[in-house]
Amino acid sequence: MVHPASVATITVPLGGQQIEMHPIEFAEGSLPLLRVRIREGKRFTIFDIDPGTAGAWGEALLAWGRSNSGSTR
Repeated sequence: MVHPASVATITVPLGGQQIEMHPIEFAEGSLPLLRVRIREGKRFTIFDIDPGTAGAWGEALLAWGRSNSGSTR
């Protein structure tokens, strides 16, 4: 399995969770996946997602972020 450089590392300001994302490929020519690893204290949650799911997830996050960018809640 190949582990290219990280796409992003984000620390959530409320809660301190660390989100790491990096592409993975299990075998040459296989479906590219994005590994999303969320660290919360000693606990880890790991998702390996395909390009379609990554795109849909990203669009949903962007839409939510845009609709709440001026929120003071």
